[in-house]
Amino acid sequence: MTSGKTRKRAVFPGQFDPITNGHLDVIRRGVNLFDELIVAVGINPEKREMFPLDDRIQMIRELLKDTPGVKVQKYTGLTVDFVRSVQATTILRGIRDVSDLRYEFQLAMTNRAVGGIETVFIMTGDQYALTSSSLIRQIVALGGDVAQLQSLLPDVVVQRLREIQKKYLKETPPTPDAPAT
Repeated sequence: MTSGKTRKRAVFPGQFDPITNGHLDVIRRGVNLFDELIVAVGINPEKREMFPLDDRIQMIRELLKDTPGVKVQKYTGLTVDFVRSVQATTILRGIRDVSDLRYEFQLAMTNRAVGGIETVFIMTGDQYALTSSSLIRQIVALGGDVAQLQSLLPDVVVQRLREIQKKYLKETPPTPDAPAT
């Protein structure tokens, strides 16, 4: 990079609970658009967490340790405030479908109006279009086969989900649908 040129820094915010191959796809393609990409791991007060914040950060750092130009940081509060605090000018967001686009468009317009922050959208790879962290959490909580999620999740996440599922099901075994005979 030539001296005097402004560095392009972006923030990819999310709960990442758990991080999916779809998230990693957006990160790996997004890092090519910016000099630096900060993966900002936060808390969504409207969602229950499966992994504590520090565990999510640790997993993401491990998964991205060999990806140049990427940093992982935790944050709280408004995303636009965090973006300004790290002197970024852009938010990176992944889009899976039309529903995401509508929601993300509203956020992008608000972030530009409130914080002067632009948003760049990347369409997720089609193999990840149906991947949702919320659905993955639901599958785990209801005792679904975590092995079936291997194409959607990094190996370290699958292993951690198996551990959580064993612990969860041991503490709160599912109630049978019908009385035992």
